Amino acid sequence: MTTTHDAVRVILDEHASLSAMLTTFSQMVRLGPDASGAGSPERYFDVLRAMLFYIDAFPEKNHHPKESNLLFPRLARAAPQLMATIEQLERDHMSGEMRVRELMHLLMAWEYMGELHRPAFESEAQRYVSFYLDHMRLEETALLPVAQEVLADSDWAVLDEAFTRHTDPLNPRKPRDPQFDRLFTRIVLRAPAPLGLGEAEA
Repeated sequence: MTTTHDAVRVILDEHASLSAMLTTFSQMVRLGPDASGAGSPERYFDVLRAMLFYIDAFPEKNHHPKESNLLFPRLARAAPQLMATIEQLERDHMSGEMRVRELMHLLMAWEYMGELHRPAFESEAQRYVSFYLDHMRLEETALLPVAQEVLADSDWAVLDEAFTRHTDPLNPRKPRDPQFDRLFTRIVLRAPAPLGLGEAEA
C-alpha cells in the first residue's frame, strides 16, 4: 500500500511486527517445547509468556486505542458505508484484551499444572492467532485504502501526530524504548526466526 501519511506507515509497521510475533508464536505452539527451537521447557514457556505480555502491553494499550478513539470515528463520518466493518473491528478491539489474558491463563495452567491443560491452550492459541491476523488484514484491505481517499488533511494532522507519539518496541528501525528493553531482549534473543535470533524449525 502506497501512503504519504505517517499514521498509516506506523499502523502497517506495527502490523508487520505483530504478524511476525504471531507467526513465531504459532510456530512455537505447533512444535511444542521440545522442537520449537526455544531450548529448554523453561525457556519455551518464558518466551511465550513474554510474547503474550507484549501483545497485552503494547498493541492493546497503544495501537488499538488510537484506532478506536481517533481513526474509526473520523472514518465513520467520512465513509458511513464502512460502518459495519468499523463495528466489527471495534468488537475485536473490545474482546482482544480479555482474550489475550485468558490465553496467558491457559498457558500458565499448562506450565504449572501439566500436560492435561496443553490441548486447551494449543486450541485457543491457534484460534487467537487466526483472529488477530484476520483483524489486521481487514483493517489493511477495507479501511486504510478508503481512509487515504476520504480523510481531510486536518484529520491526518491529528492522526499522524498521535500515531508517531509512541514507538513499537519490536520495530528494529526505531530507537529502543527503555521501558520495553528487557522485554525486547527476552523475546528477540530467545525466540526462533522469523521474529527472533534463535534457531528456526521447519
